Amino acid sequence: MSRRALVALIPNNGIPKGPGRCPTKGQRRGGPVPQKHRVNQEIRIAPILVIDQHGEQLGSITPEEGRALAAEAGLDLVEVAPDARPPVCKIMDYGKFKYELSKKAKPQKTAKLKTIKLRPKTDEHDLNFKLNQARKFLAAGDRVRFVMRLRGREAAYKDRWCELLRKDLMRLEDAGQVSLEPQAEGRAVVAQIDPK
Repeated sequence: MSRRALVALIPNNGIPKGPGRCPTKGQRRGGPVPQKHRVNQEIRIAPILVIDQHGEQLGSITPEEGRALAAEAGLDLVEVAPDARPPVCKIMDYGKFKYELSKKAKPQKTAKLKTIKLRPKTDEHDLNFKLNQARKFLAAGDRVRFVMRLRGREAAYKDRWCELLRKDLMRLEDAGQVSLEPQAEGRAVVAQIDPK
């Protein structure tokens, strides 16, 4: 089989092939090309609708007049709505604007729920280790749920295990606050601590 025939068999991952169909940068990298805002000398369409740094409309003016007003204020003229007719431009600090856009693009950390499993007869050293793990989770901003599994006759003394778990949670008062007091749920005793 010839090399051309082999190349034709390989899937193209959605990138168009053929004459005159070169893939764009976004298609090669697997995502859309980010929109770049036109700034100062890049704005050529006349007239433009200008909004000053205080949010007041200055009306339709030429790009040269808009750049002069921006330079007078010591700021940049940035095209914020290029699809509108006339295009909307705003007088602002472009560096600060780009920084705020990049901050919005970053995903915010959401608090996760971490579960720590215990038994009624968990040894002191193991209990200390699990409480230290809970302390680390709370410091990272995550919520911690404690589940004490009960087997056999242990389920008959749920009040005793609720009190034991309450005493263990008192050790974590400095790291978080108890949002769910120890209570029986089926064959387990559960509690939850949220970070401060």
